[in-house]
Amino acid sequence: MSNGQTKIDVILIGAGIMSATLGSLLKELAPDWNITVFERRAGAGEESSNEWNNAGTGHSSLCELNYTAEQPDGSVNISKAITVNEEYQVSKQFWSYLVDSRRIRNPRDFIVPVPHMSFVQGEQDAVFLRKRFEALSKSPLFQGMEFSDDPAQLMKWIPLMMKDRTLNQPIAATRIESGTDVNFGALTRILFDHLKSNNVDLKFNHQVDDIKRTGDGSWELKVRNLDSGTLERHSAKFVFIGGGGGSLHLLQKSGIPEGKGIGGFPVSGLFMVCRKPDIVAQHHAKVYGKAAVGAPPMSVPHLDTRFIDREESLFFGPFAGFTPKFLKFGSMFDLITSVKPDNLVTMMAAGVKNFGLTKYLVEQVMLSKEQRMEALREFVPNAKSEDWELLVAGQRVQIIKNTASGKGTLQFGTEVISAADGSIAALLGASPGASTAVSVMLEVIEKCFPQLIKAWEPKLKEMIPSYGVPLPENPELISEIHASTARSLGLTNGIGKPESKTLNKSLPEVGEAAFRP
Repeated sequence: MSNGQTKIDVILIGAGIMSATLGSLLKELAPDWNITVFERRAGAGEESSNEWNNAGTGHSSLCELNYTAEQPDGSVNISKAITVNEEYQVSKQFWSYLVDSRRIRNPRDFIVPVPHMSFVQGEQDAVFLRKRFEALSKSPLFQGMEFSDDPAQLMKWIPLMMKDRTLNQPIAATRIESGTDVNFGALTRILFDHLKSNNVDLKFNHQVDDIKRTGDGSWELKVRNLDSGTLERHSAKFVFIGGGGGSLHLLQKSGIPEGKGIGGFPVSGLFMVCRKPDIVAQHHAKVYGKAAVGAPPMSVPHLDTRFIDREESLFFGPFAGFTPKFLKFGSMFDLITSVKPDNLVTMMAAGVKNFGLTKYLVEQVMLSKEQRMEALREFVPNAKSEDWELLVAGQRVQIIKNTASGKGTLQFGTEVISAADGSIAALLGASPGASTAVSVMLEVIEKCFPQLIKAWEPKLKEMIPSYGVPLPENPELISEIHASTARSLGLTNGIGKPESKTLNKSLPEVGEAAFRP
């Protein structure tokens, strides 16, 4: 049965970090607007935003080698690294505003300081890392980065990784203390708690089944209440589809021409997790290496210090895999039902182009725990299998689209797809995702509410002092932002790492059986 229709200013689909961020921005810019959130799960941040489904790096290009490509002439292109870092500074400014205005009480509930490092082995990669360090050091965004190829220095930085290591080839690392570990699940829940206290209607266990354009230009959603089984109809002037991997299906149902010809390629993942206090205490950093040849960018190996509910652990991975699900709690038919007449050729072209990648992902699924331990021992030479557990990570759906480089091109990153009139927008893609949520949601606001930007600009500058200003060209502003956000978010070096305790509760969905498609 269906009940009557309700009219809303803004509907947000999906209760992840993106909807939480957009809702928080809009509540500051237009406090009188009524906003409703629909989420098919029982709570906020249970899919990709969840703290157990990602590495919480706070991507700012301080350690991610795939953001700094080596060019044919041997130089290192740092343009993407600068862009991602600048976007993360925008996120930190908005979070600082929320803390300073008491929208967020304790930043330690979601962010802590953790050094970011890059680590390589072999002469060729050591030369590359030094060139990368020299190129980044010229930018004021990366001040404070250190380089070393001295094993004695590296023993001080990463004792767990250096212990019992056979030094039969050059090794090198960079380190910067201003890195962070972010609990995006906690941040998502904090933001939605604040929104709920400001009259935002959060409807959990509600699944959006369909979305259609109405005669007056608004959007009508058919929503299923999963508790009662009833169908509801809701209409809104503006709809944001922020359902992670589930966004593509809803974008297709909207029928907007901007969504035609786009497909999705799902990539699953798994982490190894260590909770032994004597081992965890030996490592305090997020250390990224280089991806294996043929591996997708989201599979760059890294050993991460994590703080979840103030409990400390180590994550290693991610090990990639393949399942046709678009969401961790999705359907095995997600991939096949996303193939439509308008994207069939695109998807077929992608299949041909990425056969090697698909083969790699399937091989990753088939790895035994001991084979994964061998990969871990490249980072931690004396790692013992009994000290590490398997944890299923979140699903990522990469965008497939036709580009200048050809049909069926696999895109790595995030992309906002919006209707020409700005009445609906969807977010597709994956990493760096959550870390750049504020910049991405500002893009949604600018695309969808251009007529209001001038009136909103003073508030935007209050929340994000660098709004509209290119940071790389303003080193003094960068220094001010680094200092003010570190102070507001409790990231100053004098504070040190938070008091921690070892995990004493079971990890969600641990074990190889849970990882199999």
